[in-house]
Amino acid sequence: MKNHLMRVAAVVPELKVGDVSHNVGQIIARIEELPDCALIVFPELSVTAYTCGDLFQSELLLQEAEDALLRIAKATEGRSGTVLVGAPVRYANSIYNCAAVLSQGEIRALIPKTYLPNYSEFYECRWFASGRGTDGKSVRIGDREIPFGRDILAEDAATGAVLGVELCEDLWVPDKPSTHAALAGANVIANLSASDELIGKQEYRTQLVRQQSGACYCAYIYASSGTMESSTDLVFSGHSLIAQNGSVFADSIFPSYPHVTTALVDPGSIMHDRRHANTFENAPAADYRRVEVSMPAVGTNETGIAELAEIMKRHDYPVARFPFVPQDASARDERCRRILQIQANGLATRVRATGIRNLVIGVSGGLDSTLALLVCEEARKLVPGIRVIAYTMPNEGNTSPRTFDNANRLMELLADESHEVAIREGVNLHLAQLGHEQAYQGEGDVTYENAQARMRTYILMDAANMKNGLVVGTGDMSELALGWCTYNGDHMSMYAVNASVPKTLVQFICRAYAGMCGNAELSEVLLSICDTPITPELTPNLNGEISQMTEEKIGKYDLNDFFLYYTLRYGFEPSRSAAYAMRAYPELGQEEIRKAAVNFFRRFFSQQFKRSCLPDGPKVGSVSLSPRGDWRMPSDASVQLWMEDLSLM
Repeated sequence: MKNHLMRVAAVVPELKVGDVSHNVGQIIARIEELPDCALIVFPELSVTAYTCGDLFQSELLLQEAEDALLRIAKATEGRSGTVLVGAPVRYANSIYNCAAVLSQGEIRALIPKTYLPNYSEFYECRWFASGRGTDGKSVRIGDREIPFGRDILAEDAATGAVLGVELCEDLWVPDKPSTHAALAGANVIANLSASDELIGKQEYRTQLVRQQSGACYCAYIYASSGTMESSTDLVFSGHSLIAQNGSVFADSIFPSYPHVTTALVDPGSIMHDRRHANTFENAPAADYRRVEVSMPAVGTNETGIAELAEIMKRHDYPVARFPFVPQDASARDERCRRILQIQANGLATRVRATGIRNLVIGVSGGLDSTLALLVCEEARKLVPGIRVIAYTMPNEGNTSPRTFDNANRLMELLADESHEVAIREGVNLHLAQLGHEQAYQGEGDVTYENAQARMRTYILMDAANMKNGLVVGTGDMSELALGWCTYNGDHMSMYAVNASVPKTLVQFICRAYAGMCGNAELSEVLLSICDTPITPELTPNLNGEISQMTEEKIGKYDLNDFFLYYTLRYGFEPSRSAAYAMRAYPELGQEEIRKAAVNFFRRFFSQQFKRSCLPDGPKVGSVSLSPRGDWRMPSDASVQLWMEDLSLM
C-alpha cells in the first residue's frame, strides 16, 4: 500500500535581530531535532530576523546572510527532509525577501516575495523589490547558480509531494501566488511569515489559512516570527498553523521558544479531492520550473496496514471513530439542526411542487422512521396545511411491546392522524397463496421477512392513494450502502428524506432534537427510541423482547459507516480504510477489522442494484449514494480487486 503521510513542521526559533551567527545556530539545532520531518518551515527572514530595518542595506549583513544559507544547507546533508528559511538575497540592482529551499546539502531554489506591504506599520518597499519579473532567473551563491524566481516548485518524485512557497503578504492579497502554484501541481504550500499581532488578527489569519488550504485542495504550513523579534512598535506572536483541505490540524500562538508545531499531512487525499473536483484546473506546466528535493513519507513509501496504523498512532494523527459526526458537542448540535433544516426544506419543496399536502409515513418505533417523522414536523412549519398521516403496522409475535409503545406515543405527539394496521393476516394470506409456511422457517427465510416489509410498503402506497398523500421514505444511507432494505419494500417511497443520512448520525439527530424540542414527553420518547437496539423486527421476538439485532447480521454500524465515509469521501482502497480503522478503534484486532471490511465491501458491491433505482431524496452532506448525483456505480461490478487488497492484511 502506498504511504503518503508526511510529517511537516512549522518552527519558531529563538532569534536575535541582526545576529546571523546566533540565528543559524538556532535554526540548525531545530533541524537536528526533527530528523523525520519531510518539511520544516521557518519564519520570514529567519536568518537575519524580520525587524532589521535599514540594516538590510548593510553589505555586511547581506553577505553574512548568503553565507548562512550555505551553512544551513550543509546541515541538511545526509537528511531526508526539506528545509525552508527566510533570508535577504541580492540580485542585480535590488534586494529580495526570499524563501530558500534547502535539501540534501544544497540550496535548491530561492523564491522571492511578490507582494510587499508598504502601509500602516509595514514599509518593505524601502528595502526590497517585488519578485515580479524574476521568472526564469538564477542567482550565484558560493560556487553554484541557484534557480531564482517566483516560477519554482519543489518536487519529490518518489512521494508525489510538490511544494509551492509564498511569503506572508502573498496570502493576504486577492491574487495569491499559492493559487497559481496549486493549479500548476503544488499539493503542499509553505508560508514563511512575519505577521505582527493585533486584536482580531489571529482569527482572521487562521481563517485565511483554512480557506486557502480548502480552496486549493492542499496542505498549508504557516510559520510566523516570534516575540523575540518584537521591536519598536511591533509585537509578534509566533503564530504557527498547519491545515489541509479546509481543516486546521495544528495551531499555536505565543508559545515558549523555541517552538515546534508538527502534524501529519496526506498528499494522497489531497490529490483524490483534486481529481474528484473537475473544476480544479491545471495551469500550463511550462509556467513553472521544478527542482528536485526530498520530502519522504513517514516510515517507508510502501507500507503494510498495521505499520500505517502504528505511524498514525505514533504521531497522534487524528482519525475520528464517527467521521460523519462532529466531535465537538456544539458543532454536532449545529450539524444536526442544519441537516433537519435541509431535509425539511427538501420535503417542503416536493409538497409545494406537487400540491399534495398529506404526508403518509410508517412509524415503527425505530430510529429511521422517527427521524423521518421529525422531518415531517419541521416541514409542517414551512408549508401551511401540511397534514401528517402516520401508520404503525405491527406483526403480532414479531413486533415488541417496546417499539410498538414508542411508535404509538410518537404518533400521538406528532401526527395529525394515527392509524394502526396489523399486517399478520395479510402476510399470512400472501404466504399461503405462495405455498410458503406461515411460520418463520429460521435463518435465511427471507421470503417470510421480506413479505412483511413489502406488505407495509403496499399498505402505505395504497393509503397515500386513498388520502391523496405522498409516502415519505424512512431508510437511511447506511442501509442503502449495505443493501439492508427490502427491494420494492422499505426501499421505495415517494420522497426519501433520510437517504443521505448515515445511521450513526441519525441517532445523534434524534438525541439533539430531544434536547431542543421543548417538550418533555416528546423528549422522553425520543431518548427511549435512541436507546432501543436497532432491529427490523421481521422475526419472532423472545417473550416480548427484541430477538433480531441488525448489527449481528450486517456488522456494527459505526464500522460500516467508517468504511463508507472513507470509500466515498476519499476513494480509499480497503486496506487504507482498514489501517485508519485500526487507528480509530485501537481496541479491535487487525483480523476483526479485516472481517468487518470484507463484509462491508462484499455487501456494498452486491447491493448496488438497489441504489440504482432510488427515489428522490435530499443530499445533506458531502457524500451521498444517489444514482443521479454522487455515486454512479455499475450494478454488476466485480468486488474481486477490493477483496484481493484486503487479503494482503
